[in-house]
Amino acid sequence: MHDLALYRKYRPKNFSEVLGQDHIVKILESSVKTNKVSHAYLFVGSRGTGKTSVARIFAGEIGVSANDLYEIDAASNRGIEDIKELRDGARVLPFDSKYKVYIIDEVHMLSKDAWGALLKTLEEPPKHVIFILATTELQKVPETIISRCQVFTFKKASDAVCKKMLIDVAKGEGFELDGGSAELLAVLADGSFRDGLGELQKVLNFIGKDKKNKKVAREDVEMITGAPKTTLVNDFVSAIAEKNIEKGMKATRTASENNLDMRLYLKLIIAKFRVAIILHYAPKFKEEMAGDLSETDLLFLEALVKEDKERMLRSPALAILLEAYQNIDNAFIPELPLELALVKIISKESGISEK
Repeated sequence: MHDLALYRKYRPKNFSEVLGQDHIVKILESSVKTNKVSHAYLFVGSRGTGKTSVARIFAGEIGVSANDLYEIDAASNRGIEDIKELRDGARVLPFDSKYKVYIIDEVHMLSKDAWGALLKTLEEPPKHVIFILATTELQKVPETIISRCQVFTFKKASDAVCKKMLIDVAKGEGFELDGGSAELLAVLADGSFRDGLGELQKVLNFIGKDKKNKKVAREDVEMITGAPKTTLVNDFVSAIAEKNIEKGMKATRTASENNLDMRLYLKLIIAKFRVAIILHYAPKFKEEMAGDLSETDLLFLEALVKEDKERMLRSPALAILLEAYQNIDNAFIPELPLELALVKIISKESGISEK
């Protein structure tokens, strides 16, 4: 029998276990306590942020049993006949609860006719029915539907919250995940708890072959996930500090030749550059930064900051990197924004003309 996927095993079972969505949890808890429950909710947010988990918890909090909870995937049940069937079922009283709850996931996938059928139900819903619609693409949901729902926007998981969650889950599975490894996995998750747990599961499955060693190092994460190696990130950052365009170009070229995700590569560069700036201008935060990096990386950045006599590791350079990050998805040569940013930073600080 296969082990349960981590994202299912560690799915929150009550409001207190929901991470990063306090602004939503507080309102829903209050509506339960005051018995002011709406007939329709619209949960909006990127993948893996907890929309369906919160919907299930909310249903449980208002006393809905498994017999009266219905989950529908609109990606595969998107036609008018599917919604007509739902509408007919909604008219029937609940089996053993006060309410019937319909959770419609990926609701933006419904056809035009299906939207029309759903709208009629939302306009005159049976008193015993609550709809919870979930979507990753609000712009595809008709205004007529949105106006009849209480809308809640789910935030992407912050790296800090995701990192702590990953460390706790790894510990629960009997593994030790260091801060640098957890930080990298959080970056890979890109705001999705589910994606973060998926990446962690791949790593733990691999490490699990060695029963003696339960420690997860950043090198393990890099190898298993295909994330850019620390040395490539460090080389680019140090190239800026040293005003060494050739070194930075070589690191970028190597990352490209290894078919790495350039967006992820630049994101890791920005994260490390940010820490360097903090160490430079606010060294008192060193202890807090230590939890996000390996000891080797922290020593590397401290030495880099110490040797940065020409103050290359400053906010203007970071602003240029952030601008490159915004443009990288539209670049027909993936590494080009990084190369342009490198040239712009070094030529600007060195007083060299870019012409």
